[in-house]
Amino acid sequence: MTNLGDDYMKVHFRMDTDENGWPPANVESLWAVDLGDDTVRLDNTPWFVRGIARGDIVRMRPDGNGMLWAGETVRPSQNCTIRLIVLRDNGSAAARQSVLETFHRLGATGEGIERFRMVALEVPPHADLPKIRELLEHGETEGWWHWEEGCVTAAWKAAARA
Repeated sequence: MTNLGDDYMKVHFRMDTDENGWPPANVESLWAVDLGDDTVRLDNTPWFVRGIARGDIVRMRPDGNGMLWAGETVRPSQNCTIRLIVLRDNGSAAARQSVLETFHRLGATGEGIERFRMVALEVPPHADLPKIRELLEHGETEGWWHWEEGCVTAAWKAAARA
């Protein structure tokens, strides 16, 4: 994430939980840069919110109580959000770091969170999408992780068909 300055704010996203209680919260807050005219550029990768990625420009709506709520996406960034639950070594810090380093070599960035044994990846359009997808599928087959698509692009979908 970029150095926080005066133009940074938290934008909140409402989420629905499924029958298993996932995601484990009904609101996720993301850092964003104020672009003016009620829009912000998201500046971190979401852990749970679906359909958004770092760099997306979204409309924000103040609620009158000082909270800023996300509205519609004005312009998608073309980044993908991929989330993994790391199973190897019970999702230890070393296992999560190894996952991050492996995907970094293919052009993705991200971060891990201990509580849920998770890694959230930001996959930019210039990353090696076919290799990332192949590795995700291989790792799931090997029992290293479970993964899901939080936000994907047409380029990501095309890499799946390649």
